[in-house]
Amino acid sequence: MTDENSKSDLKEYAGGWITERRGTAIPPFLVIVSPLIAIAAIIYLFVNINGEVNHLSRGPLVQQLNAVTGSANGFMYIVAAMIAIYVIILAAFLFKKSGHEE
Repeated sequence: MTDENSKSDLKEYAGGWITERRGTAIPPFLVIVSPLIAIAAIIYLFVNINGEVNHLSRGPLVQQLNAVTGSANGFMYIVAAMIAIYVIILAAFLFKKSGHEE
């Protein structure tokens, strides 16, 4: 009897690959850390948008490569925009009340 109750409390996602108990909240640590990691990725992207051009040993090589291949700033801005969209969607998911709880 308890086995049936415990199975009815489980919610399966992705065809049974992921299971969770109904009504389980997202841990506060993940709620705080997830957007911070994504924001750190955007900051890292802007700091190193053209590589480590100021590094003592690699810097001159990176500058030469950038001179030969050209700038990829447009592409990097698109990547940054995609990360920003991800942060917005992630924050909306983390901070909203879950609708699948019964």
